[in-house]
Amino acid sequence: MYSVNAPVPAAVNELAAELRPALTEFDRVRERHEQTLLVKRVPASDRKELRTAWQTAQDALDGAPAVEARVSEVDTFENPPNGSSPVVYLAVESPGIHRLHERLCSVFDPVPVMEGGDDYDPHVTLARDADGFQGRRAVDAIDGRQVGPVTWTIDELYLYDAEYGERVDTLSLPA
Repeated sequence: MYSVNAPVPAAVNELAAELRPALTEFDRVRERHEQTLLVKRVPASDRKELRTAWQTAQDALDGAPAVEARVSEVDTFENPPNGSSPVVYLAVESPGIHRLHERLCSVFDPVPVMEGGDDYDPHVTLARDADGFQGRRAVDAIDGRQVGPVTWTIDELYLYDAEYGERVDTLSLPA
């Protein structure tokens, strides 16, 4: 999978690290040193298609400004449309990210049930998969927890290759 992502500041990574002890009942805890914020998935089956798609994304973002974002709460997806559940995440408040997402959806079809209209929910994933009674207690203990707040300016986006776990290219905002 390829995507356009936004970096998060060190303070968000620190929040994720501080919350890790509360996530021990989850089967999969994000251990990455650098958390990310998915803005839009990009349809491409290989790097050649990706070059064309990235140019399309850059054109759609032409003139887009830097945007503000804020994290202040832990939330959950109890039944996510894709993958296992539950998912625990840092909720990201950012009208600007929504506008960037909409611009990208104007050139790339939204992924059904995840990216169209009100379906897009900007977040930084912390963990997923917590079964049984202990899992339910873990979700209840962390869901709605107030954190931070951490506020930052998103002044770049980058193209991400999930297969290799690497950035492919970067776009500065304003674009």
